[in-house]
Amino acid sequence: MGSRWMVCKCGVGAVLMALVLIGCKGSQPAAASASASTGGADTGSAAAGDGASSAPSQSGGTRVEYINDPSLGMNAIAVTIPANWQFQSVFLQGGTCASTPFGVFRATRPDGMSMVERMPNLAWAWGQGPMIGYMPKTDCLPMRGPLSAQDFLKYMAMTMKVRYDGDAPVPAAEQEKADKVLSDAQATYGPKYAASHLQMPKQTQQLARAWVSNMKGTTPMKGLLDVNVMCLETQYAGQPGLTQGSPGHPPQMMTGTPSVVDKCTASVQYYTAPSGQIEAVVRQWDAPGMGTKPIDAWVQAWIQRNNEQSQRAIAEMNERSRQQMEINHEQFEHSMAVQQQVHEQFMQGMQQNFDHYQQGVAANMAARDASTSDWVDFALDRQTVLNTNTGQVYKISNQYSVESPEEKLHGNGTPWN
Repeated sequence: MGSRWMVCKCGVGAVLMALVLIGCKGSQPAAASASASTGGADTGSAAAGDGASSAPSQSGGTRVEYINDPSLGMNAIAVTIPANWQFQSVFLQGGTCASTPFGVFRATRPDGMSMVERMPNLAWAWGQGPMIGYMPKTDCLPMRGPLSAQDFLKYMAMTMKVRYDGDAPVPAAEQEKADKVLSDAQATYGPKYAASHLQMPKQTQQLARAWVSNMKGTTPMKGLLDVNVMCLETQYAGQPGLTQGSPGHPPQMMTGTPSVVDKCTASVQYYTAPSGQIEAVVRQWDAPGMGTKPIDAWVQAWIQRNNEQSQRAIAEMNERSRQQMEINHEQFEHSMAVQQQVHEQFMQGMQQNFDHYQQGVAANMAARDASTSDWVDFALDRQTVLNTNTGQVYKISNQYSVESPEEKLHGNGTPWN
């Protein structure tokens, strides 16, 4: 059960760190973002959490939209967008490979030509050792090793069927912000792992951008791919156990094979506009306060639910372990009773065989005694006769008739010697 507990415990910590590291692009608090909204945009309907667009403002500025987590019934992510852009969104709970929840949205300029998309999180995993068997087998990308953030964007461009035109610089402010989020996550979760006597996963984070291009009908389009790749490498010590053992060689303690498991999760945002307009769109969305930010109340509620689910899972594992131990004990008792019965039957059979053997030995001895007596009589020219009146057995010379023992008596009535 130890290894399963370790998987569960480490998995929870890794999920929480991933939630912190890739959960947002922007860093401005939702309240501050909302206060930055101008043009009288109505955020009330968006706050209801259905992800529907508010009525776009035509006076410029920004407004805040919300992505709702229906499983908790509350807004999860605030998104600050240009006030007159249209907005669509959905909240995804995560899969088996990209296990953290995330919001997906599309913001579109009124002319329909410029667009910003937050794509679903993508993940891939690899490793070695027994623990790799616990890794998810579905919805992972078909990569089996490390991949830099820039190379990942080349993979994305090929997947999206757009032309990769070249690398683009990551804004210094965005890189500094990402570094601080990683440092804060390590400072927060490091002591938690240490308190659980577990090794904290090795964390890395890379940001990258790339220019791409394609055609939309007859209009040349330019795009910018922006990715945050966060990787966790978890090391598992081999679990102790006993060897099978063999006759003359008792079971021995041994240490199991250690494991190393790596998983990377990529958060991608895509900007696209007609050529000549993309730089203005990117500058607009790179402005302070733009983009997404998880809402603190939702983060706390999600963590609380995650902890409760983990505790229930641990309790269920413990209960299954207890039930299995009871079953094993009953099977052991039954096995011992069967072995005792077999032993008793074996001993009874051994006793019967011994008694039969003893009887055979006695019969053989009697037969040998009789045979010996006959040989002695033959050598001494004697014979053995029975007096039918008295039941006595006599040894007499072969020279006498044995018609009747009484006829071979002396006159004084004594038997012959």
